[in-house]
Amino acid sequence: MNTPIFNPFVFMKSLSVIILAAGSGTRMASNKPKVLHELGGKTLLDHVIDAVLPLHPEQLFVIYGHMGEVVLDAMQHRQNQITWVEQKQRLGTGHAVQQVLPLLNLDNNTLILCGDVPLISTATLQHLIDGTQKNQLGLITAHLKNPTGLGRIIRDPYQQVQGIIEEKDASDVQKQITEINTGIYCIPTILLQKWLPKLTNQNNQKEYYLTDVVRLAHEERTPITVSSPEKTAEIFGTNTRIELAALERIYQQWQCEALMLKGVSFLDPKRVDIRGNITPARDVLIDVNVILKGKVILAENCSIGPHCILENVSLKPGTVIHAHSIIQNAEIGANCVIGPFARIRPETKLADGVHIGNFVELKNATIGEGSKANHLSYLGDTIIGKKVNIGAGVITCNYDGANKHQTQIEDDAFIGSDVQLIAPITVGKGATIGAGTTLSHNAPAAELTVARAKQQTISGWQRPKKK
Repeated sequence: MNTPIFNPFVFMKSLSVIILAAGSGTRMASNKPKVLHELGGKTLLDHVIDAVLPLHPEQLFVIYGHMGEVVLDAMQHRQNQITWVEQKQRLGTGHAVQQVLPLLNLDNNTLILCGDVPLISTATLQHLIDGTQKNQLGLITAHLKNPTGLGRIIRDPYQQVQGIIEEKDASDVQKQITEINTGIYCIPTILLQKWLPKLTNQNNQKEYYLTDVVRLAHEERTPITVSSPEKTAEIFGTNTRIELAALERIYQQWQCEALMLKGVSFLDPKRVDIRGNITPARDVLIDVNVILKGKVILAENCSIGPHCILENVSLKPGTVIHAHSIIQNAEIGANCVIGPFARIRPETKLADGVHIGNFVELKNATIGEGSKANHLSYLGDTIIGKKVNIGAGVITCNYDGANKHQTQIEDDAFIGSDVQLIAPITVGKGATIGAGTTLSHNAPAAELTVARAKQQTISGWQRPKKK
């Protein structure tokens, strides 16, 4: 007779997730809920949700309370992912979980975590879940040099976890413990159903502590498993703006390190801010004080100069962005040169080899291969062909006070300096527009078009004097 092989995955359960986000966050000294403060351009609550979604939970609950309508409004983009549960009276973390209990699937394990711990990783949570087998309570702990303000892990003489004591209720001896509670648990829901009604508020805060379920588990000899975060900073919470600023720097360091491992070079990683999802290729160079927001795709051998902002932008290979340029919602081709001091606004598409120089602004512009606008121009609602030269000071007059109109400039056209193109208008292929022209009618292909007043001198004219 063959002996059956033990397979722990036989006992794995589906997952319910509870994120605690009802607190007021008074130490933030803010008029908005703490979980809506941002880290790396994304709310604290969004960070936590994004960490749990790859776990594919069957149920995902967020408990809200303080300024609940503000939270719900700000998180509308999550409505299809979350079940919201209100904690009308904030009577502690145990009371908060009680609000969700009637909705939980009793056959699941329940993962409980906090909405103000934004750096927690999916890998750390997965490790906790994997280590929590049937009829066990799992929790994440960490050892800190300075555990002030945090709940301490109490162990028995056999080093088994027997409870958690909040600092406000701890003795002087207990405050010397450096192992702290992170507030992250994985508990079979059927055990939560048994333990939550047993919680009391016999403590200095007069609150129902979720931490007391650890004591109840120990008293009933339910096995308690402990895991640690992959990085200690993952479990750091945010109670003040000072702590939030410290977490921001940690987050930015991690983002830059991840990009460097993929082939990105930073001249100073401490002076770059990542506020979105960056897809890099090899040999990208990023100078100081660059901000990357939203979805940014950086192809091989791209270079971004100092003090640039890129938001929802894709760069193809070999493109160079010079200093102080701002690019938003745009597609930039290969081997383009942009800036310095260029502004590229939404819905702009540049083909390969385009040059956009200093103090040039583009909006809803499509520019063909090899075209150039090197100085002091505004090109809005414009379609520009290949190998077009735009002189200094050229303006597309695309707005009539009520509606926007399009300018079309065909291949090989040459637009002289200080030209105004009054849309809707078309400049034909190979046309030349003389400097200083105000063009109000279509310009024919392969011809020189000039429209400007004859120069004259008015004798006896005197410049007005200030009264």
